Amino acid sequence: MPNSSISICCLAILIWCFSLLLISCPSFSAGQTNETDRLALLAIKSQLHDPSGVTSSWNNTINLCQWTGVTCGHRHQRVTELNLSSQRIGGVLSPYVGNLSFLRYVNLADNGFHGEIPQEIGNLFRLETLALSNNSFSGTIPTNLSRCSNLIQLRVSKNKLKGQIPEEIGSLFKLQTLSVDNNYLTGQLPDFVGNLSALEVIRIRGNSLGGKIPTTLGLLRNLVLLNVAENQFSGMFPCSIHNISSLESIILALNRFSGSLPFDVVTNLPNLKTLGIGGNKFFGSLPDSLSNASNLELLDLPRNQFKGKVSIDFSSLKNLSWLNLEMNNLGTGKTNDLDFVTFLTNCSSLKVLSLLDNQFGGELPHSLANLSSTMIQFFIGSNQISGTIPTGIRNLVNLIVLSLEVNQLHGSIPDVIGELKNLQQLFLSDNFLQGNIPSSLGNLTNLAKLVLSYNSLQGNIPSSLGNCQNLVSFDASHNKLTDAFPQQLLSIATLSLYLDLSYNLLNGSLPLKVGNLKNLVKLDISHNQFSGVIPVTLSTCVSLEYLDISSNFFLGIIPPSLGFLKSIKFLDVSCNNLSGQIPEFLENLSFLEFLNLSYNHLEGEVPTKGVFSNKTKIPLQGNVRLCGGIDELHLLTCPSKGSRKPKITLLKVLIPVAVLCLVISSCLTIVYARRRRSVHKSVDTSPMEKQFPMVSYVELSKATGEFASSNMIGQGSFGSVYKGILGQDKMVVAVKVINLKQKGAFRSFVAECEALRNIRHRNLIKIITICSSIDSKGADFKALVFEYMENGSLEDWLYQSNDHLKVCKLTLIQRVNIAIDAASAIEYLHHHCQPSMVHGDLKPSNVLLDHDMVAHVGDFGLTKFLSSHQLDTASKTPSSSIGIRGTIGYVAPEYGMGSEASMTGDVYSFGILLLEMFTGRRPTDAAFTEGLTLHEFATMALPEKVIEIVDPSLLMEVMANNSMIQEDRRAKTQQCLNAIIRIGVLCSMESPFERMEMRDVVAKLCHTRETFLGRRV
Repeated sequence: MPNSSISICCLAILIWCFSLLLISCPSFSAGQTNETDRLALLAIKSQLHDPSGVTSSWNNTINLCQWTGVTCGHRHQRVTELNLSSQRIGGVLSPYVGNLSFLRYVNLADNGFHGEIPQEIGNLFRLETLALSNNSFSGTIPTNLSRCSNLIQLRVSKNKLKGQIPEEIGSLFKLQTLSVDNNYLTGQLPDFVGNLSALEVIRIRGNSLGGKIPTTLGLLRNLVLLNVAENQFSGMFPCSIHNISSLESIILALNRFSGSLPFDVVTNLPNLKTLGIGGNKFFGSLPDSLSNASNLELLDLPRNQFKGKVSIDFSSLKNLSWLNLEMNNLGTGKTNDLDFVTFLTNCSSLKVLSLLDNQFGGELPHSLANLSSTMIQFFIGSNQISGTIPTGIRNLVNLIVLSLEVNQLHGSIPDVIGELKNLQQLFLSDNFLQGNIPSSLGNLTNLAKLVLSYNSLQGNIPSSLGNCQNLVSFDASHNKLTDAFPQQLLSIATLSLYLDLSYNLLNGSLPLKVGNLKNLVKLDISHNQFSGVIPVTLSTCVSLEYLDISSNFFLGIIPPSLGFLKSIKFLDVSCNNLSGQIPEFLENLSFLEFLNLSYNHLEGEVPTKGVFSNKTKIPLQGNVRLCGGIDELHLLTCPSKGSRKPKITLLKVLIPVAVLCLVISSCLTIVYARRRRSVHKSVDTSPMEKQFPMVSYVELSKATGEFASSNMIGQGSFGSVYKGILGQDKMVVAVKVINLKQKGAFRSFVAECEALRNIRHRNLIKIITICSSIDSKGADFKALVFEYMENGSLEDWLYQSNDHLKVCKLTLIQRVNIAIDAASAIEYLHHHCQPSMVHGDLKPSNVLLDHDMVAHVGDFGLTKFLSSHQLDTASKTPSSSIGIRGTIGYVAPEYGMGSEASMTGDVYSFGILLLEMFTGRRPTDAAFTEGLTLHEFATMALPEKVIEIVDPSLLMEVMANNSMIQEDRRAKTQQCLNAIIRIGVLCSMESPFERMEMRDVVAKLCHTRETFLGRRV
């Protein structure tokens, strides 16, 4: 028995010693227990792209607990943390991460990881933080995360994750942060979110989630931040969050929420610091209860439909630093609209105040001078503010942006603005300001943008502006400024965006120092009184894309040095006294899109290459001595070079010959006229034969593979269209073969021939030749050969109906451009042809698209020429028994009652076409029943619900980029769509008297496009 006790004691001592050995030699212990972790980390490393060598320490020579980014637990030496954030590491996250079973913290944020998040993450049951933000992870959120029952932080924002938020996350009861913003998630915010009682932060902004905010959200009594911005949520302001007293931030911006704000919206939210609900459809007045949000720091309500007087008492919101009410309908246009500004004087932390684009009236209150000196941005442009600019504005010494444009301000620009030494942007355009530009503006040495246009400013441009050496853009156009070009501006090397002095009374020469503006993109000095020659130093302004010196008194030649302006896109030298020949270098400027040389004294041959190959891009009128050029210009042929004496001799010979030819021609004309009258029901196609070379049936049959069905690209009422390769030049053409068996087909052929003889426009289909012959069976054969339109018809693009094309959805700007092209074509037929024409069958299949997606209107089979009598009575739409044919859905209602063809009928068709392009619905859509038409459908959506009726693909385009930078673009998109739908509605009114004219349609569409693109209109 004693021996047994001794043995037990010895064994206990040995175990104790072995334990001490393990504790004192952790590497020995680790070698037996963390081999799994080491192998897992090496497997992870093998799939990484690590240009900075961050994981170079991950090797067998160093204990893994000393590897970069790896942290081990003290007791078991197992990996508990993996932190490789912001290390420029890429590659795929290996599934072996699931073998690191002791991991509590994973941070791989701000790197370049891609591929899917491995499901093996679910094996990490100890995991508390998973941070994978700002990578390129794709796929769905792993459902296996539900097994990470200890997870507190889930941060996977700014990736490429898609699908829905998985229901399995509803079992993570310890979760405090759910951050999945800026991904491609769809579906709804699930009801189970209310089960996550520990949640403090929900960030899901920048996805495509929709539906209503679930009422279960109100169960989250610990919620501090709710950010669901930039999604597609709808419904009223979510009442479920009214009573979450812990909430500090509510951000619902850029969704589809609607309705009015509850009167007690913040009454039970004593901790609220941020309320951001801009870019929705909220309406009504702003609730006075906002006066009680004493902890509010940011109130952001722009781009809604709020209206009425602002009655909030801001005096108790002493922490307010940001107040944005822009782009609503606030104010009444009356004198006391801005009384609330006085309450803002108690907001000692106020930095940003934007009241832009509302209906505020009255004068700027003198209390403006008492606003916080911390103010850095003040926007109150696009209102109805009158009176003068108060001198007390000098107190806002930290202002960086001052925006007072598009109001009714009068008086002079106060000198005290020169005391705002931090000012970087000053916008005073579109007012009634008078007097001189104060020289004190030269004290604003940080100024980058100065816009004074559209006022009545006089005097010279002060030389002190030369001190503004950070100026990027300066616009003083549309004033009454006089004196010479301000040379001091030419010393500002930073001038790069634009310098616009157009529409003033500036005079003298353009200084040679203009060449200093090497970074300038736009220079506009048009409509002044400048004289002298164009300085050769302009050639050093190599960044110029837009140069307009039109409507001045420049003389001499166009200097050859301008050939160095390789970036130039727009060049206008019209309405000057320039002489000499058109320089050949202009045709070599590869980016030049528009060149206006009109109304000068230019002479000689017009080039034919580059920009000169397109008539619409080179206005030349007013230069009577020009010759040559492309055929569409219809200029005289340039005389051959030779001595003066032979020319005189030749003239003496030519005069009697010309007289003789004239006599013979007259005789032949009389004979021809008599023959023509003697032929019963004959059709005169000789003008076409003279104008276009005739082609034979055999040639067309060969070109189209004997009119093979595989080459058929279209079919209409009077024939089929085939793609063909014609002649030795291998010209790709479209051959329209007339089905003469169809009633009215021959008449359509004649009408189309007659129309095509008289029209020339970039947006009308170009005819190559015609065929009037017999086919292989001896039957009559008629065909028209057109320029081939590579991108098919608008019908194909709207409805994916052409198997020959690989089409995709048209973007918004493409649709706008096509609409303008089609409108320009119809406007040309109505107002610029002799005689005027009515197209008669405008529809998507008759709008064809070339290689560059430029639209060309075709099919003139129903074209009607208007007599002078019809032009005088066009708006009266007299009754006729003849009527007009067309396509159901696009035909004006009055045609069904026997009215004659009229311009207003074309306008109606265009209006329907425009609505179809932007709603994606045909006028014959099955949804339009019981009196509902496409016109009525669009009318009911104006002005607040347009976004609900437009083609969904346009909305997908707008929502594709979810960054805040895109917020302004989205507002412009909605404004653009509203304007276009309104134009379509006005064009398709039932009464012809209420429809627009095509010239006005073109102008409004162009204005809409320029506004959308952010150009000055």
